Amino acid sequence: MTQIPSRDVLKAQAKRLRAQMRTHGTELTHAAALETVAHQWGARDWNTLAARAATSTPQWYPGQRATGRYLGHPFNGVIKAARLASSGFWSLTVRFDNAVDVVTSAHFTSLRQQISTTVNARGESPQKTSDGQPHMVIRPE
Repeated sequence: MTQIPSRDVLKAQAKRLRAQMRTHGTELTHAAALETVAHQWGARDWNTLAARAATSTPQWYPGQRATGRYLGHPFNGVIKAARLASSGFWSLTVRFDNAVDVVTSAHFTSLRQQISTTVNARGESPQKTSDGQPHMVIRPE
C-alpha cells in the first residue's frame, strides 16, 4: 500500500497543478486543485485525504545526526544535504561517521564515506536489495 504523504506535500502538489493548468490557459481555484489532488490519491474529497495524510514526516535537515542501515550495514552519521522531493520523498546526502563497505565479497572491499539517497516519509529507500530489504533505512538520532 502506498503511504499518503504529508498535508504540506499534498498542498504543494495542488499548487504545482494550478501552475501547470494556468500555463495551459485553464484557471483552477486552490480548492478545486486540492479536490483534484484528493481524487488522484483515491480519496472522495480533500478532507478525507487530509485526514489520511501522513502526520509524522521526518523533517530532515543539514547537520542532523542520523542512524540506520545502508545496504544492510549499520551506520551513524550526519545529514549533509536534505531536500523534500515529490510525493513525500526526500533526497538526502549522508556522511557516515565510519566508512561502510558496500560489497559483500570476501575478495575485495569498496568503502563509502558519503552517499546520496532517496527515502520516503518512513526513512526507507524505494530501492531494494535482492533479498527485499531497502537500500537505506534512516532515522533521526
